[in-house]
Amino acid sequence: MTERVLEAADLTRGFREGGGVLQVLRGLDLTIHAGERLAIVGSSGSGKTTLLQLLGGLDRPDSGSVRIDGRDIHALPETERCQLRNRTLGFVYQFHHLLPEFSALENVAMPLLVRREPPAVARARAAEVLGQVGLSERLTHRPHQLSGGERQRAAVARALVAQPRLVLADEPTGNLDGANAAQVFDLLLALNRTHDTSLVVVTHDPRLAARMDRILVLEGGKLCEQGAISA
Repeated sequence: MTERVLEAADLTRGFREGGGVLQVLRGLDLTIHAGERLAIVGSSGSGKTTLLQLLGGLDRPDSGSVRIDGRDIHALPETERCQLRNRTLGFVYQFHHLLPEFSALENVAMPLLVRREPPAVARARAAEVLGQVGLSERLTHRPHQLSGGERQRAAVARALVAQPRLVLADEPTGNLDGANAAQVFDLLLALNRTHDTSLVVVTHDPRLAARMDRILVLEGGKLCEQGAISA
């Protein structure tokens, strides 16, 4: 049986709105297996980003659990939760969130430096992954010197440099034109296989979702299977 990388059980999350509470997630369950590619789709405001933040330990559920490598990330002290995130998770967002004062190489090396890898090791690993996304000639360029597509490819490299068990991507191509969006998504899928990492993508684009192993629809605070897609 395929190893389970993440298990979310009975997740609930609501937000105060006016005089009441807007319930976004209602007892949601999700299992992600090793190497799996999963798309989460749903209408605007259905809670897709909220779900991704809970899965990544960036927000806390009102109830329920998220277990990564068998540990409930929300039950850990802050220091241990950050360590677990750094060791097992990678994040890609619609906007690249690269630090403007650092080069592409320095940005991508950051997750390794945070875990106190030797700087030479971190830079070598960052250069290797930047090469995999076609940015070998852009190592010393700062974000403002890169195109939109190049910035997002650097963000993908940063997410993968620490060889995470799972990458969570929130509309990773939503800020790109068609050609660059296709190129970045191709890279995500290729690197998902190369690095043997699980991949969860929130997307509004049905063409991108159809390239994943599974599509789950978030509706009414719960996930339902749309269909199994051939890998």
